[in-house]
Amino acid sequence: MNDPDLPLVNPAEPRLTSLSHGGGCGCKIAPGVLGEILKGTTAMPIPPELLVGIETADDAAVYKLNEEQALIATTDFFMPIVDDPFDFGRIAATNSISDVYAMGGRPIMALALVGMPINVLSPATIGRVLNGGASICRAAGIPIAGGHTIDSVEAIYGLVALGLVHPKRVRRNADSKPGDVLVLGKPLGVGVMSAALKMGELGEVAYASMIENTTKLNTPGPDLAALEGVHAITDVTGFGLAGHALELARGAACTIEIDWASVPLLSGVRELAQRGFVTGASNRNWADYGGDVSLPAALAAPDRALLTDPQTSGGLLVSCEPAALDQVLALFRRHGFEQAAVVGRVTPAGQSPLLVCS
Repeated sequence: MNDPDLPLVNPAEPRLTSLSHGGGCGCKIAPGVLGEILKGTTAMPIPPELLVGIETADDAAVYKLNEEQALIATTDFFMPIVDDPFDFGRIAATNSISDVYAMGGRPIMALALVGMPINVLSPATIGRVLNGGASICRAAGIPIAGGHTIDSVEAIYGLVALGLVHPKRVRRNADSKPGDVLVLGKPLGVGVMSAALKMGELGEVAYASMIENTTKLNTPGPDLAALEGVHAITDVTGFGLAGHALELARGAACTIEIDWASVPLLSGVRELAQRGFVTGASNRNWADYGGDVSLPAALAAPDRALLTDPQTSGGLLVSCEPAALDQVLALFRRHGFEQAAVVGRVTPAGQSPLLVCS
């Protein structure tokens, strides 16, 4: 997307994606490896005001300020998933702010995290990345109030995002209940599209669809959290639908059933996956947690790849009681999420924490 108020990028500069070994949320360390790293860290005292910490791998930390307010704090940053610097900034900022919405809160402020190879990229290009991020913050109604910059070998951009939520409206990823239904707010396939883009095989229409999906703020979050029938919310990002569904299952000690035929996909991504455009992160995800997933024998390899496909700035995954389903879907529609769909259910713990049905 071109911003007419900014200078154009020098065509002699390298493609942004050529400067990164992995793009977007595909850069995330696999959950099992991350668990091993964190296992060796020193335990810290936990104050009673810390309502949400690292115990269930939730989307953000939440600290109670008083009886009416809790502070949400989160950070996300990554290497380029696209070559247009303005779009890269927009995607990274949308992804960063999403975790505030996923906890049921409203963002209030952001800080920029910037690492750029200043001997490779021009000030104009770097400025376009930052302006892309700022445009999303304006859309979210928040300022970028500061940040930090470093000279880096790879281009890195993201935000620290802060928000507020009523303590009783915090929606964790560990509070699903058997009998709940699951609603996914955005279609899957961003990782597959990014793999095709890096190989020069993603058309203009598909690229526009990818950008629209990844720059759409998950604004339904606080309204969803206001519904008593909504028990848990998370967002689907680097660990894929399967990985984040497993977090729900483990946190609530239950089984998540995914109805794969009902999962919305971005147009054309199954065909791209069939052609082999799959990220390395998708395979790493499966190697990491595939032993906890029960798949139907008929599920094709491209579908399994989409199940573990890393989503950059993905959709909200909502666990709600059936009586609240119509309200949840109506809320998504009111915020412009027309493809939001029921994708599964929560059942008592079974042999596998995640069961995929074809």
